[in-house]
Amino acid sequence: MTTLDAVRLVAAREIRVKLRDRTFLFGTLFFLVITAGAAILPALLGGGPSSVAVVQGPEATRLSAAGLEVRTVADDAAAERLVRDGDVDAAVVAGPRVLAMDDSPDDVVDALSTRPEIALLDPNAVDPVLAYLVPFAFAFVFFFTSLTFGLQIAQSVTEEKQTRVVEILVAAIPVRALLAGKVIGGAVLAFGQITLIAVCGFVGARVAGGDGNLISLLGPAIGWFVPFFVVGFVMLAALWAAVGALVNRQEDIGSASMPVQMAVMLPFFAVIFLNDNRLAMTIMSYLPVTSPTAMPVRLFHGDAAGWEPLLSLAILAVSALVMLAIGARIYEGSLLRTNGKTRFATAWRDREAARLTS
Repeated sequence: MTTLDAVRLVAAREIRVKLRDRTFLFGTLFFLVITAGAAILPALLGGGPSSVAVVQGPEATRLSAAGLEVRTVADDAAAERLVRDGDVDAAVVAGPRVLAMDDSPDDVVDALSTRPEIALLDPNAVDPVLAYLVPFAFAFVFFFTSLTFGLQIAQSVTEEKQTRVVEILVAAIPVRALLAGKVIGGAVLAFGQITLIAVCGFVGARVAGGDGNLISLLGPAIGWFVPFFVVGFVMLAALWAAVGALVNRQEDIGSASMPVQMAVMLPFFAVIFLNDNRLAMTIMSYLPVTSPTAMPVRLFHGDAAGWEPLLSLAILAVSALVMLAIGARIYEGSLLRTNGKTRFATAWRDREAARLTS
């Protein structure tokens, strides 16, 4: 068996195990339901257009053209009766005046109002709500996925050490092939879950009648987020595997993984709190731990030149290779140690495991 075959075998095993894990499947289904609900429920709960009673005339034409449900009546008294009986939301009577029971029907007022000509001084400005939600979404996706799947990789490595299965595995395949398979398997699962959630959200927005312009606005940022996400996840996944190899019990993973958890949490909070600071976002878009979220956010705001994501991704890729080498060395130096928690320095110096499995 070649090393590449061994990597494929381990990656396929990791994927099969997770796809049979009910916790993983129910968790994925839960997030799909939440995503679909977030896209569809606001439109459903918002209700349809207001129903309005009005005497046949110009007002009725304008209200109907605005998409409101119009009921024509014989006179103003009949219109008021329909409002009091709860048969319509509002009525337009002579004046004109708008009658309603306890809530101002803004859509009726807007339909009757004569709007002045509007000149947009900054037509390309990003909506303030979107300007907050998009950085939060990118940061949350990277934070949640890296933390969840990273912990799963660490737990898988520790479980194999606890059950001594790892001794059988390294007797058949190289240690680095085992590490590469786990990282690739975790990356495929993470990317697959995120893709499902994104597709579910897109379909939900379409079903709810969402604005297609939003997709075109987010397109370039999402397009760049994918390679940044994959490379950034691989960079952290190698460290998660190394953390799992340092300990012999599942209970010790939390304390051993604290540095990696901080590296995952830093981008989340930094992008959330500093997304409106251009200088800070520019700096963070070139730092390996924050660039997977900071650079797509800058692209969404239109603050990055065309060459910047290429340079940032190259820096991230080089950093990922360095982290892979560090993670592999720690992984090799601690994987076969079963006499308690292994210190980082000890794992770094120890090449015995590597020689035994080379």
